[in-house]
Amino acid sequence: MPTAIVTGQPVPGSSLESDLRALGFEVRTASDSADTAALLATVPADQRVAVVDARFVGHPHALRLGLTDPRFALAAIPGAVTAQPAGRQALSGALAREAAAGGGTALAVDGLVTALDADVHRPELGSLVAAVPADPQARNEARQAVAAVDDEAVRLKSAVKSRDGFFTTFFISPYSRYLARWCARRGLTPNQVTTASLLTALIAAGCAATGTRAGFVAAGVLLIASFVLDCTDGQLARYSLQYSTLGAWLDATFDRAKEYAYYAGLALGAARGGDDVWALALGAMILQTCRHVVDFSFNEANHDATANTSPTAALSDRLDSVGWTVWVRRMIVLPIGERWALIAVLTAATTPRITFYVLLVGCALAATYTTAGRVLRSLTRRARRTDRAAQALADLADNGPLAGFVSRATPAPLGFPLLVALAGVAVLTVSLFSGVTWAPVAGAVVYALASGQALARPLKGALDWLVPPLFRAAEYGTVLVLASKSGVNGTLPAAFGLVAAVAYHHYDTVYRIRGDAGAPPAWLVRAIGGQEGRTLLVTVVAAVLTATQFKVALTVLAVAVAGLVLVESIRFWASAGAPAVHDEGEPA
Repeated sequence: MPTAIVTGQPVPGSSLESDLRALGFEVRTASDSADTAALLATVPADQRVAVVDARFVGHPHALRLGLTDPRFALAAIPGAVTAQPAGRQALSGALAREAAAGGGTALAVDGLVTALDADVHRPELGSLVAAVPADPQARNEARQAVAAVDDEAVRLKSAVKSRDGFFTTFFISPYSRYLARWCARRGLTPNQVTTASLLTALIAAGCAATGTRAGFVAAGVLLIASFVLDCTDGQLARYSLQYSTLGAWLDATFDRAKEYAYYAGLALGAARGGDDVWALALGAMILQTCRHVVDFSFNEANHDATANTSPTAALSDRLDSVGWTVWVRRMIVLPIGERWALIAVLTAATTPRITFYVLLVGCALAATYTTAGRVLRSLTRRARRTDRAAQALADLADNGPLAGFVSRATPAPLGFPLLVALAGVAVLTVSLFSGVTWAPVAGAVVYALASGQALARPLKGALDWLVPPLFRAAEYGTVLVLASKSGVNGTLPAAFGLVAAVAYHHYDTVYRIRGDAGAPPAWLVRAIGGQEGRTLLVTVVAAVLTATQFKVALTVLAVAVAGLVLVESIRFWASAGAPAVHDEGEPA
């Protein structure tokens, strides 16, 4: 149990100790700085500890924000400071210095925070009150300020993302926040709600796989229910501050698993009705994954760039100030809320083929809009890309041992990495549609050489962030084209499984980089061949094997890749050193 040390003379009528106990703290009292230091020394080093001024007046949720957020080693609000085990040494040192300087005088908690020789998180309190009144009049005014603001209403409002899509904001969040509070009061955790969302989506996919109209209607309803739970888990985490590394990873990966499993369910349902839409399902997954990689690459390339200015970005900011354009622009990109609502309605009312056609068109338009905007920003932005950004782009490229050998063996790398990558992709594309059996193999060899050349120098050009999504489209597209050409039942589902496994690896890479943990280990990238190695392997087995054998080879490859990346990913994200990644930015 965490410990809160209330320091100073108790104030009559104060609810501070009861508020701290309600937050789960064991409360101890200290009369002065020396007494506080002595009590701090008795608290086990592996426990959270807080030091609170006895004169504190404020909302319970202000205390919750300042003292219970698990993401920060040290955090403080006026009159209170907390330290997790990683921050205990800094707090103990500052308190020892304050005790030595103050002798037996009362401890000034805000002065203690100033004396901390470490980064201290200070949460944004907004309208919440947190104060240390110096006299009875100020105390009375502070209590009146507390009474004037509804603590629970602020807590509920802050549980909702500040930036979200139109459908989520107006059709889900108005009631899902109350569902989050209901879950909190019954002791449910965000991870449990996240798992419930996944199970609901998988049941929806199963209903879609029945191929019946009743099954399609049920699938659409359950998909929306899954999305409500998907919003609820994040709101529950923010409402109760139950953040965790595992929860962040589950939330990030389960969203993709739910959507792509639903695509597979639709394809299975269509097959029961005699309509083969597996190519459309795979195409939708590829398009959506490439859209995400565009977002990830652009953000990683520019989030720490210096001189980060752009007339295009300034125009975007002006458009956002108009009001209605904010919602139009958020809907154009077809975020997860709008996308899932579209899929659910189309599933219930039409056929899987129509659903995929509309989804592909919508996602293609959204991808064109967002990519064009990012290209314009990059061309008009006078920015210097950092070494960290260039390394992140290289990690996202996912080059394997073959491309790595080419990069190291190149005495004079070709300039303009994006142009080199485009040339390799162009040769590969032409070879795939040439009609010559061994042409894709030759095209894949050229593509592998181009992949190595593209990363022979740092990706610091204005548009070099396009290299990773270009590689994703090339690898996934190769699998789609060759599987479509096989003409054997079951090949496209096997290809779907392979792309899903590789896409998981790429999403896993993204979230590791976002957590400053670097790319997956080199042995894993080597074991699964890198993107150019897998592309070459698929073209070789397509040329050497019969169509039926090719289906088996894709299945085996999918199982092997999935097994390796899942085991390593779970091992990493379940470890104590995994980063906490909480996506509060663009809706996915």
